[in-house]
Amino acid sequence: MTEPVLHARRGSRANDAVASPVAPQPGANSGHLWAVRGANLAQPLGRLCLGAHAVEPTDLAPILPVLGEPSHFVDAWCTPGPHAQGRTGALHWRHGAEWLFGAMQVNEDEANPQSLRQRVQAAYLDLFQALRDTGFAHPVRLWNYIPRINEVEDGLERYRRFNIGRQQAFTQAGQAAFEGAPAACALGTRSGPLCIGVLACRRPPVPLENPRQVSAYRYPTDYGPRAPTFSRAALADIGPGRRGLWLSGTASIVGHATVHPGDPRAQTHETLANIETLLEVAAASGTRIGRDDLVLNVYVRHAEHADAVRDVMAQRWGARAPALARAVFLQADICRTDLLVEIEGHAVAGPSPSGP
Repeated sequence: MTEPVLHARRGSRANDAVASPVAPQPGANSGHLWAVRGANLAQPLGRLCLGAHAVEPTDLAPILPVLGEPSHFVDAWCTPGPHAQGRTGALHWRHGAEWLFGAMQVNEDEANPQSLRQRVQAAYLDLFQALRDTGFAHPVRLWNYIPRINEVEDGLERYRRFNIGRQQAFTQAGQAAFEGAPAACALGTRSGPLCIGVLACRRPPVPLENPRQVSAYRYPTDYGPRAPTFSRAALADIGPGRRGLWLSGTASIVGHATVHPGDPRAQTHETLANIETLLEVAAASGTRIGRDDLVLNVYVRHAEHADAVRDVMAQRWGARAPALARAVFLQADICRTDLLVEIEGHAVAGPSPSGP
């Protein structure tokens, strides 16, 4: 039986929990996923801390301002215990029977323009070594938060340096750097260390691509010496009759080109169209997920654009749309300087469990 991966999103106070279709409920059958309100999380593997400080080594806590209230959110990835935990190089990890979550923070050598590429390559090699050692061979979702992502150092943008180091590590470790790459996002922080997180499992996920877009790993060299290493989304079994969908960072790109530069509203419409297309691709593969099932993180380059982005989401999906109510808005730099909005997240498909 596949062990479920459980997720809950909660606010900065115990009663700020946002209902999630995949949060743990005490006493429920471990073969199911279920929803609960509240901050009591059963055996978290790790957490994405948005506007909050890390508590455990496996917490991923990029320095990003949350826009709106409450100002602190946590995405906690949980499974039934018992859990094992440890550290491989820079990566702190914890795992149950079927799922592993890992996180790391990596500091750079500020005096060395090659430091980011070198540290990214070393960090990802640590990550892949941990997956080999623990038997969780298949990364499903990767999170990357890169300080000063758009800054140019020694003639090359830092995001492009990041892509070189990431792809070199994938290739060196024998991981799928093109078809079959995991879902991922890469956002920019203004300060702090490089932060990388991974959710991995024992069985290979199903990567999804968007027919409106060139696959990121097939971008031309106009976007850097090495293409980004990720699929547009990934599907994986997370429990009896249920599947998880992980959306990579999605933006206003058609083909391989940015569209609507300078217009946050039009970019938001295009981004949502790309997300809707990915839901159609998932449905065509046999996994039907509705917009209302999405749990989203919305990143805006300029904080003053958040209201316009929210307005477009309400216009397109409805003012009371559950996905909009659950969305967290954050200020972050995007991987291309002409992109103003990026949205990533996840959802669950399958029947709701009736109990133990």
